[in-house]
Amino acid sequence: MNVFYSLIAVLILLLLVCLGVGVGDMRFFFGAVAPYAAFAIFIGGIIYRVVKWAGSPAPFRIPTTCGQQKSLPWIKSNAFDNPHNTFGVLMRMALEVLLFRSLFRNTKTDLKGQRIIYGGDKYLWASGLAFHWSFLVIILRHFRFFTEPVAPFVPLLQKLDGFLDLGVPALYLTDVGILAAVTYLFARRIVITQLRYISLPADYFSLLLIFAIAASGVLMRHFFRVDLLGVKELTIGLINFNPKIPDGVGLPFFIHLFFVSALLAYFPFSKMMHMAGIFLSPTRNLANNNRMKRHVNPWNPQVKVHTYEEWEDEFRELMRAAGLPLEKE
Repeated sequence: MNVFYSLIAVLILLLLVCLGVGVGDMRFFFGAVAPYAAFAIFIGGIIYRVVKWAGSPAPFRIPTTCGQQKSLPWIKSNAFDNPHNTFGVLMRMALEVLLFRSLFRNTKTDLKGQRIIYGGDKYLWASGLAFHWSFLVIILRHFRFFTEPVAPFVPLLQKLDGFLDLGVPALYLTDVGILAAVTYLFARRIVITQLRYISLPADYFSLLLIFAIAASGVLMRHFFRVDLLGVKELTIGLINFNPKIPDGVGLPFFIHLFFVSALLAYFPFSKMMHMAGIFLSPTRNLANNNRMKRHVNPWNPQVKVHTYEEWEDEFRELMRAAGLPLEKE
């Protein structure tokens, strides 16, 4: 049922743009108003979530570690999996953000008879890596629609992405990669019983929406004729806050653009906010130097303590009369 609800939500978005553009001629709304509103929600939502996270107290050093902590000089420590300084934290974060290092570990658990077996899930790591890197390259490739002249790195990126030179126009590897990765991640949530049990409609909705964006983009490139000059005129107008809707821009592009707008508006309120949350997670961004430095909670209230010396001064005569040993006569 969760899959059904998510699919219905995506189909409703598709129906809205089809009726709005095809029947109601609301081209300006879906070509200018919706993208502006979605981008404002995207920026405002991210700022709100990040500021809220940044204001949360984190009084303890709670880094998640996977290696030997630094202690005695003759014990070799793991500088990246259990960092004790800023450099180690930076390297650990870089490996996590760029290569998804934590997904490469033993993240899969199976019960074999009476034994629990831990193993890796390399397919999850590979699909996650392919999905995120493909998404990044696709976004960078789209810069050709937002800049004039086109940034020098865009043609080079296009050439590398389509180096197999399959078809006319050339098939991009990232298009295939993102569709395959999203399909695997979606099927994985359905096939694996434990994962299906904990999956919410929001989990399926994000994957279906991203799949709809990628699929509509591939369809526009290879199957439906789209006026690219008109598309660039529209996007340049949006960037310059002078939106114009050219006549040559058809319904397929508005479908693609509305799906993108829906993703932007939904992004700050979804689990996709891990893009920013990874940098604010105390389990990742703190050095594990508890053996090297004493950490005092700054939020602890000032407490008046009664030291042993003061306690002995108060009860010295009674202690001497009872025959108890005294540190100070």
